[in-house]
Amino acid sequence: MEKDRREFLKIGGISVLGLSALPVFEALAQGQGPKAMPDPRALQAGQWAMVVDMKKCWEEQEKRQCKDCMDACHKIHNVPTIPDPKREIKWIWLEEYKHAFPDQANEYAPEHVKESPFLLLCNHCSNPPCVQVCPTKATFKRAEDGVVLMDFHRCIGCRYCMAGCPYGARSFNWGDPREYLDPQQINQAFPTRRKGVVEKCNFCAERLAEGLPPACVEACKAKALVYGDITDPESEVRKILAGQYTLRRKIALGTGPNVYYII
Repeated sequence: MEKDRREFLKIGGISVLGLSALPVFEALAQGQGPKAMPDPRALQAGQWAMVVDMKKCWEEQEKRQCKDCMDACHKIHNVPTIPDPKREIKWIWLEEYKHAFPDQANEYAPEHVKESPFLLLCNHCSNPPCVQVCPTKATFKRAEDGVVLMDFHRCIGCRYCMAGCPYGARSFNWGDPREYLDPQQINQAFPTRRKGVVEKCNFCAERLAEGLPPACVEACKAKALVYGDITDPESEVRKILAGQYTLRRKIALGTGPNVYYII
């Protein structure tokens, strides 16, 4: 009899606990649970944008075949170097003018422009088509600052985002990219990817959260890369755009790219 009584009290206690915990579970399910406090060091913007001064970039390339920005980006984000160009993973790369700006290229353009490589990366569009076509929301645009990000765990490898992106800014991991990384050189603070996942430039969102500039900007000794809040009239980006003629890639598509080029 005493055993049955103890069992009854145990079941009753669990039931009461379950009822009292129900509002908590419901609140968590509705996104009302405890939230992480933002880092006070975090850099904020209405829309992050970047200006690439190709004049300065070309000068530095002529001096020493500079690719500091690419090396810094790929190192900090564990981007593998894969010999096979068909399987190449790139977050920031060089491309010919006629491929970078096919809608503006013409045979009468200055020779130095036609023959010089352009630095390309994800444009973090205001109206990103990659986000619209992703069926799992693995690709999404962050509302607070306009950065287009990837959730590698949600990516199912359908590559719709690659088809939707008109800038070739995304790479697909046909194999395990970790096979091409030096274990001693892996940045443990940033996740490695796996086979079947798409990846791209994330505008160094993890660094912005710590009050740091994008790795490519920090590494550029020529100061050819400038980033800032394009919605702020007092930002350095806006001041440069007000005083310099710039180009953007494929603006006729209505994507609203947020990377500007001075040539």
